[in-house]
Amino acid sequence: MPLINGKAVTAVLLIALLLVILYCYVSQSYRVVLSFQEKSKATEDDTSDPEAFVTRHELHLVSPDHLRYKQPSIVQGRTDVVAVTPWLAPVVWEGTFDSGLLDSIYRPKNITVAATVFAVGKYIMFLKDFLETAEKYFFVGFRVHVYVFTDRPNEVPQVKMAAGRQLTVMPVPSSNRWQEISARRMELIQMLIEKKLRNHTDYIFCLDVDSKFHGRWGTESLGGLVAVIHPGYYRNERSKFPYERRPASRAYVAPGEGDFYYCGGAFGGLLQEVHLLAKTCRQNFEADAKVGIEAAWQEESHLNRYMWINKPSKVLSPEYLWQDFKSKNPEIQIIRFSGVVKNYADIRPN
Repeated sequence: MPLINGKAVTAVLLIALLLVILYCYVSQSYRVVLSFQEKSKATEDDTSDPEAFVTRHELHLVSPDHLRYKQPSIVQGRTDVVAVTPWLAPVVWEGTFDSGLLDSIYRPKNITVAATVFAVGKYIMFLKDFLETAEKYFFVGFRVHVYVFTDRPNEVPQVKMAAGRQLTVMPVPSSNRWQEISARRMELIQMLIEKKLRNHTDYIFCLDVDSKFHGRWGTESLGGLVAVIHPGYYRNERSKFPYERRPASRAYVAPGEGDFYYCGGAFGGLLQEVHLLAKTCRQNFEADAKVGIEAAWQEESHLNRYMWINKPSKVLSPEYLWQDFKSKNPEIQIIRFSGVVKNYADIRPN
């Protein structure tokens, strides 16, 4: 019987070695895939991790086929306002978007929008108007879940809501200082997201109860981190903004810094973005409290500091939180949401 050629033996050994390496590679890849699938499923099912979020939205915008709408232009449009920030975030004004196009893009995504509103103490008197006007104008035709934080749950009005829209009452303790109510909002928003919303909601907006809707507030407002420009300061120099000016505070904005002055009464965005904002502002507020500091405008001051560093991806014009006692300036073509006229001495506990 002839001996096997040495070269043949070498070839056989090399083939065997390659097969072993291939087997190890395939086996390891299979384990990695299984591990990834298990982790993905755990992320969806496990509600114990407050930092885990299920991203259910699509990052790209898909328009329905054959949808007809007015041809857009980059040389014609509004010239009385600025519609983009220096970091290239859109500023939303009437006349800068097509509502029908946007609704047709977001409706197939089957998004859910949460809204938080705080009706503590005598502020409960504003809740009925808020809820009734929200039914007329706030994300009409979309799934909406309103969360009402109140110390008077028995006084929450019964408001008929359209299909796909619901209200949940979240009991909270009373307070002798309106500043404490204001300051705790970030903590309560953070906890709401972690305990109830993170696997079931795409976007969240945090709104003041002593306001009501007068016009559409819809898909044009959706974005990662969404801020609303304060109606009282949008024409002012930044030196006039009521930022927290004490360097010892975590809400400090130095002279010569800041972009716009944003409302604490209306902000929102993707769930994970608002969670990070609320968590950071809460931590900074608590750090201030430990050294005896309360920021000038509580959570609004911390929000403005946060958004100076973490630029909002979309900015809503003062149309989205006007003030009823103010007459409209020429650039305000529509009022969508506005604070009602009130006597603070009658409704605030201090």
